[in-house]
Amino acid sequence: MKLKKVGSAVLATMLTCSLSVTPVFADEVSDLKDQKAQAQSEMNNLQSQLNTLMNKMSDLENELIETGEEISKTEEDLKAAEEDQEKQYDAMKLRIKYMYEEGTGTATMEKVLTSGDMSSILSQAEYSQQVHEYDREKLDEYIATTEKVKELKNSLEEKQDNLEATQVEFEAQQSELNTTISEKSEEISSLDGMIQEAARKAAEEAARKKAEEEAKKKAAAEKAAKEKASGESSNSGGGSSTTVVEEEEDTYSEPSGGSDNGGGSSSSEPSYSASTGNAIVDRAYSCLGADYVWGACSPGAFDCSGLVSYCLTGSYSRIGTSSTFLGWSRVSNPQPGDVCAGVGHCGIYIGNGQMIHAATEGVGVIIGPVQSGMVYVRG
Repeated sequence: MKLKKVGSAVLATMLTCSLSVTPVFADEVSDLKDQKAQAQSEMNNLQSQLNTLMNKMSDLENELIETGEEISKTEEDLKAAEEDQEKQYDAMKLRIKYMYEEGTGTATMEKVLTSGDMSSILSQAEYSQQVHEYDREKLDEYIATTEKVKELKNSLEEKQDNLEATQVEFEAQQSELNTTISEKSEEISSLDGMIQEAARKAAEEAARKKAEEEAKKKAAAEKAAKEKASGESSNSGGGSSTTVVEEEEDTYSEPSGGSDNGGGSSSSEPSYSASTGNAIVDRAYSCLGADYVWGACSPGAFDCSGLVSYCLTGSYSRIGTSSTFLGWSRVSNPQPGDVCAGVGHCGIYIGNGQMIHAATEGVGVIIGPVQSGMVYVRG
């Protein structure tokens, strides 16, 4: 009886310990889940900021293209105005030269004085004066037009400089947000691992305690059966009695931490024409060395989306911006001729992680590595 009491006390102590240990793991899992929820909320906020910034960058790209096109137009207008000014100035110099060659103004005076009557003299004098005034007015007009176009061109160039500065600022913000989001994503992933590990430990601890309880129950049952058999044997005077004790076995399968494969699904890629792709790449190679000009899609001058538009169509007409290409179907097996697209920039993929793109002002169309963050799309 004494041994039974001691065994019962030990069993009770072990059960109490098992009940106190399991909640510790449960609390740890709960705390980790709270941390994950907080981190997820912060990442969602950062992603929202990034989406807003990407929309601003898309609008900024469109504005830069429009400003570049306006600058190109004003350059043409300025050239025409300067040519008209030069023509008028040359015509006026020719007339002045003629007047001096005829006698340093005496020819005009002679025409006036030999006009006949006073009315004719006044008419001739008035005509000569009108010619001089016309020359002066037209020259002043052309000069004013030229100055106005120059001022507009300077204003547009200043606007473009400001837009490009804003673009650099936005790109820095984008890089910072991407870095922070990446760090936050790693934090969430780490918390997921910690939650799974804590849950696994809790399950293992619960399983171990259950196994111990079952073992204790089984040992107690075996001991009771032995004591009963021993008592019956002594009471029967040496007779034998066999007692069969049936035990219910519990089968326990240890839970696995497992891993989530993300449920990714594969989809068939768009059809790809090698001949078309090569034609696109050939056009891209033919543009190497061309100048970078915002808003340009013309022989010898492109911006990034202007170059991609030309390479895809063979026509000097813009079919979209980098934001447009980002909306195209993405591919996981990029082929030469596909488009490399990112926020604010794009190029033509030529294979081996390289692309041909209109890089930036002063650099022009070059071959370079596909930039980080870009995706591959196919129209």
